[in-house]
Amino acid sequence: MHHHLKLHILLIVAAILLLFSLNLLLGSVQIPFRSVWNILLGNEGESVIWQNIIWKSRIPQTVTAMVAGAGLAVSGLQMQTVFHNPLAGPSVLGISSGASMGVAFVILLSGSLGGVALSRVGIIGNVALTFAAIIGSFSIMALIVYVSQKVKGNVTLLIIGVMIGYVSNAIIGVLKFFSLEEDIRAYVIWGLGSFSRVAGEQMYLFIILMAILLPLSFLLVKTLNLLLLGESYARNLGLNIRKARLWVLCSAGILTAIVTAYCGPIVFLGLAVPHLCKALFRTSDHRILMPTSLLMGAALALLCNLIARLPGFEGALPINSVTALIGAPVVVSVLFNKRKGEIQE
Repeated sequence: MHHHLKLHILLIVAAILLLFSLNLLLGSVQIPFRSVWNILLGNEGESVIWQNIIWKSRIPQTVTAMVAGAGLAVSGLQMQTVFHNPLAGPSVLGISSGASMGVAFVILLSGSLGGVALSRVGIIGNVALTFAAIIGSFSIMALIVYVSQKVKGNVTLLIIGVMIGYVSNAIIGVLKFFSLEEDIRAYVIWGLGSFSRVAGEQMYLFIILMAILLPLSFLLVKTLNLLLLGESYARNLGLNIRKARLWVLCSAGILTAIVTAYCGPIVFLGLAVPHLCKALFRTSDHRILMPTSLLMGAALALLCNLIARLPGFEGALPINSVTALIGAPVVVSVLFNKRKGEIQE
């Protein structure tokens, strides 16, 4: 088993490296391999336009995709374990809806109040959006955490989360009804998700935040393994269920909130990757599932980013369409190919 595991992990890491390089090489502007190499090494003599494309567009986008994919996958895994529900994912608890609501308020109200469509404000607009998304998702998260301390059952909490999502969508609908057309378009485009929105200083902040949060979420591995055993067992082994649930929800919620704030609501990755890892590694041990989900999430996000930007699609397809179109068949095929006896889920 151990040998098997190492091989698989090496393969995923190799896939990440390969996809990373392809993401830098391919795009709507063709840049020769040697030039890309020279630019990365910092050699002079390559055209400034190319340097800008690589450093200001492709590298930020690729790194963002990697980090976002990893974050969503880990968050999805935590959610599925804490709710004992294979359909739970980062977006289930209405955290993404919270982010969307924050953004909707900024985009749609600014137009109705100021009479100027925010889509024209440009870069200030982007920072404002990220900020609004963070406020929106954190307020919903605070609400969920508060509820989670009040209710006992997991199912109740899930239903309440879904209800909160419905309420925020309803509010967004009302806002849309009263806003200008171009604002609605700007909001819809935000809602399609994108890895290329994060640039410059924002990217460093995003990466630093995730670099702190992802290792921290690994501290919950033991807790998650205990939660898997079911509440009564875990309690007998001395786990404080409420506290454990609080920590896992906070970890998963903050990861989702930050990724959604920077990239928009990216669907599917967080739900699918944990299943992929469970099927590939045939284990439910989080000591294996956490790191492999992280790597697998990064790899899948890079793959989707690559396909969204393939030459020929000017300006890139919306990443959300791609994640579901690519991700769903991959997951279905993996689950199908496992022989009937192996899947107990």
